[in-house]
Amino acid sequence: MTRFADLVGHGGVLKLLESELESPAQAYLFVGPSNVGKASVARRFAAALVGGEVVDAVRRAKAGSHPDLVLIAPEGRSSITVDQARSVVAAAVRSPLEADRKVFLFEEASTLTDEAANALLKTLEEPIASTTFVLVAESEDDLPATIASRCRTIVFGRVPEADIAAGLIEFGIDSDRALEAARISGGRPGLAVALAKEPRVAAFRDTWLSVPERVTDHPGDAYRLAAEVMEATEPLLEAVKRRQESELARDHPNGDAPKAVIERQEREIGRASDALFVTGLELLATFYRDTASAQLGAPVQNTDIEVAAFTRVTIENAVQNASRVLDTIEALNANQRPGLALAALFLDLGVYA
Repeated sequence: MTRFADLVGHGGVLKLLESELESPAQAYLFVGPSNVGKASVARRFAAALVGGEVVDAVRRAKAGSHPDLVLIAPEGRSSITVDQARSVVAAAVRSPLEADRKVFLFEEASTLTDEAANALLKTLEEPIASTTFVLVAESEDDLPATIASRCRTIVFGRVPEADIAAGLIEFGIDSDRALEAARISGGRPGLAVALAKEPRVAAFRDTWLSVPERVTDHPGDAYRLAAEVMEATEPLLEAVKRRQESELARDHPNGDAPKAVIERQEREIGRASDALFVTGLELLATFYRDTASAQLGAPVQNTDIEVAAFTRVTIENAVQNASRVLDTIEALNANQRPGLALAALFLDLGVYA
């Protein structure tokens, strides 16, 4: 898998995509949970479709500066409009400028408006041989069935911690730090790579796992604790930004990065922030799961926590608290403000502590 050699995880998917490069389909739909690396793999796959074995062409395509790889991003960072779709339709019938193939990459295909999707439909139904579409979404249901049914679907999942850690170690990361980054990433390889060299990863986990012993039934305490866990994400976001800066310096040493690349990185920071909140909540949920498990004599996940910590709440309350934590993840996915959602959760946990 030489074209994907520096990616972590998704071994089976990458093997499949290597074989797809030999005889590409006209349209692909990459689906799976948020922040598991679908877009990163899609960019690499699209670059390989355009560049083939030509190293410079692949490099330019990965950097977003190849004329035959067209990135379609949400206009105004909200949706892909019908005007954008019509521009794609017009460009899709033209011959490639340099490569044998022109590729249109929709990294956020779920933001297509209904009108935009309808405008693309005929082109997807009757594409010319030298044009390929690559769409990325969380689910086939995010797109009209007429669009999804005309794509070859590639399914991504979260990557096991052991696979992420092994990949990081292979890249020269210290084993302890690799394991910690893998644990914090929640099955998201790209986030793990960004965090692997950040020394404050362990502090992020410790902050979240300290929540159960610090919650109270006082609103002020809940808001202070929410502010603390939000602050714990900042160093990790800085790690993501440092990785982005390194990529820009590598791919655009003259500071000529296209606007689309800059906006893509801005959206990546937003997704990384969301992923870190979800990861923190998932860590918190494991504490309450471990509380129930420990009291029932079952194995626990957080083996470094003293057993006495798992006796503070009853099994019934532990199960209910875990459910409350998972409900908060749903609230964040529905775009509720993190500070309010976390404070409300911590107040609830304090009442049932």
